[in-house]
Amino acid sequence: MNQITADEIRAAVEAGRRETEQFLCDLIRYPSVPGHEKGAMECAAARFAGLAEVEHVALDDSLREDEDYSDPVPDLHYEGRFNLRLRRPGTGGGRSLLLNTHMDVVPASEDHERPFDPRLIGGEIWGRGACDAKGQIAVIYAAFRALERLGVKLPGDVLAHLVVEEEVGGNGTLAMVRRGEQAGGCIVMEPTGLKILPSVRGAVWFRVKLTGRPGHSGRAGDTVSALKMAIRVIEILEDYHARLLAASRGIELFDAFENPMPITFGKLAAGDWPATAPARAVVEGVLGLLPNKTRYQVMDEMRQAILDGGDEWLREHFELEFMYRHDAHVLPADHPLVKELESCCREFGAPGEVSAMTASCDSWFYNNQLGIPTLVFGAGSLGVAHSNEERIAVEDITQAAAILVRMIGRWCGAGTQ
Repeated sequence: MNQITADEIRAAVEAGRRETEQFLCDLIRYPSVPGHEKGAMECAAARFAGLAEVEHVALDDSLREDEDYSDPVPDLHYEGRFNLRLRRPGTGGGRSLLLNTHMDVVPASEDHERPFDPRLIGGEIWGRGACDAKGQIAVIYAAFRALERLGVKLPGDVLAHLVVEEEVGGNGTLAMVRRGEQAGGCIVMEPTGLKILPSVRGAVWFRVKLTGRPGHSGRAGDTVSALKMAIRVIEILEDYHARLLAASRGIELFDAFENPMPITFGKLAAGDWPATAPARAVVEGVLGLLPNKTRYQVMDEMRQAILDGGDEWLREHFELEFMYRHDAHVLPADHPLVKELESCCREFGAPGEVSAMTASCDSWFYNNQLGIPTLVFGAGSLGVAHSNEERIAVEDITQAAAILVRMIGRWCGAGTQ
């Protein structure tokens, strides 16, 4: 494989450019929000047939009982749904490389025109999921097509997991991890702008339910506003985040960011009448965490912060729930998986910059729970993901695919020593 030149790899990727564009556009046409990925998955299964062994990995509702199951979206069920496991088998005796990315997308905003009607504009494909992460599926497809065209046979297997429900906490990847997949290395594909991210923050999504003493505005002394309680909880958790951030300095790669583990309050619901102190309020948000803390430590500390910072009524009238619980993951920046990918990036004109990911993704499942060295890498920009301007340049897809072909050749062409 190392005898194949960079120009030959580029030419092999370029030969499949039109088919790759069409495949990505076809995927975007499926509104594959969580729970509705089946059509897009069937489309992908058909396209990868002949390029890899394609296995439909059935899901079922027992997944909901797993300790690491995430449920920010209620009432999702799994009968009849599936992930895809792809395998290009090696000849034996080599390292295997596992790729992971996801088929689900976040819902379009109300003012997003034609989110599932893909458009090719100025060399960029626009539409929901274009970069996050159907564009990553297109990268894998382009790489597999190129490997097939080049007639590459390698000692090690190339595997890919195309999963559901990354956007709601990684339940599709969780199901694959529980099967005990093993590999010599793993690349979780997300839009990183071709940066190599071996350090990824964790996160907890939380819900605080508050109960007040409702009443008329004329009885202010007798009422306790759940809305004001919610505001106080926000203040308490902001203070906790500031302390957590201060205690999380000095961690390689994350220190380059002013706030690599932000807290975000995304939802607040309370009240039904302007002149009535509300009986109930609910606050929902997400708090990031770095590898100096586990998800369980942060969950305990958040609860204690509310107990310490609230008045007597608040302490006795709140419920704290967690819908999503991810640990951070760190792979040393000098790990062979990182260094090899750096070299491949530079060969194909990408800087090969190594950094940290200040969002959470599925990488920790493989790295932390299966012990597979894992990093995050992909085409496109996270800056336009989940937005009305979501798009990906076709040149980014082909460049990433060429890098991936070389990476597969070097990693899976080496022995298992």
